[in-house]
Amino acid sequence: MVVVRRRWFQAPWDFKESILFAAVALIAGFAIQYAASGSGITLPRLPFNAIALTLFAVMTLGAGLAFRNNPLVKWLGGIPLGLCLIFAIAVLSLVGGIVPQEAAAAGSLSAQFGLNQIFSSWPFALSVLLFLGNLGLSLSWRLIPFKVQNLQFILFHAGFWIALSCAIFGSSDLQRLIVPIEIGKANNFGYTMQSDTPQPLPFSIFLHDFSLEEYPPQLLLYDPHSDKLLMNRAQAIIEVQKGTTATWKGIEVLVLDYIPYATPGTDGVPVAADRSTGVPYAKVRITTAAAPREVWISTGGPKIKPDAADLGNLYLIMVPGTPKSFRSAVTVQDGKGNDTMANLEVNKPVSFMGWKLYQMGYDEKAGRWSKLSLVEVIHDPWLPAVYLGFFMIMAGNILFFWNGIKRSKVAS
Repeated sequence: MVVVRRRWFQAPWDFKESILFAAVALIAGFAIQYAASGSGITLPRLPFNAIALTLFAVMTLGAGLAFRNNPLVKWLGGIPLGLCLIFAIAVLSLVGGIVPQEAAAAGSLSAQFGLNQIFSSWPFALSVLLFLGNLGLSLSWRLIPFKVQNLQFILFHAGFWIALSCAIFGSSDLQRLIVPIEIGKANNFGYTMQSDTPQPLPFSIFLHDFSLEEYPPQLLLYDPHSDKLLMNRAQAIIEVQKGTTATWKGIEVLVLDYIPYATPGTDGVPVAADRSTGVPYAKVRITTAAAPREVWISTGGPKIKPDAADLGNLYLIMVPGTPKSFRSAVTVQDGKGNDTMANLEVNKPVSFMGWKLYQMGYDEKAGRWSKLSLVEVIHDPWLPAVYLGFFMIMAGNILFFWNGIKRSKVAS
């Protein structure tokens, strides 16, 4: 039996032509990127990106319906090309995960070919655009004429098309700014991570108060000669509480008393104080080769010097605990008198005028005495469309499993 191998570009086209087409698209994209001296794609903003996406969708659906029997259009909307384009996008995404996506030296290969900004580069844009075209063509053939048995396919692929296209075309409208605010003041300007140029916001944020809760402070042994902190024998973090014990080589420590908030007393014994002015104090018994002794140590604060126990060549110190939670009491107000009061916390955003406000940071040097709060504000008008796409994908998956269950019942 003679096996006749299919020649290149012999109809119908298959994976060989699809692989070649995807490779040529990547090469063309990198060539355009290089010719543009590393300048990537700059997408238009609303309403122009929405108009462009709508026209692209209409043209894709129209071409799919008008030329559904054309061999070239069938191949452009076929599975082999779709899989090859997905692989091309995956390779570019892998490059984006390996190569740092940040400013690169002018004239470097990374900058010339857009490897440092791969997700706004020409090869990525061409690959995504071709894939959206492929997906749109295959979708058009299931949309018209509509059949109920095609509903799962339509929901999944239409949802994927909407989520991907809106995420890409709407990326130019995404605003992510950091707003620094001091207690008792308002601010209506934000900054990006890449620029110190202030950008005006359609509202202002007034900071009433900032509060931070910490875990208990920690006991550590400090070697000033090597400027190192020495771990205890258990190699564990020691949180200071009454009754806590710690052991280093030749040194044993027992916490006899602990005051979370105190100020220095006239007789050397700390006095309990308000949270706003006090710092943690601990009375410890230190046992070494010499006689045991008891001493008060503290973390110190903005107006209180820290107290440490001198052990000759070493010092027993107490450092503040790591932040447990922090929040900002704010009032957000626009120019029309609309306002809202809220407590901003990490991972608990507040919505205002289509913006999301997140508690981001504070003055870490000042710690819980910080008078500064950093609020991140995000505005993404395309996010509802992206969510719609995800919900359609979920609905398609649910329908797929439901149909599978029904078929298994019929078969049994």
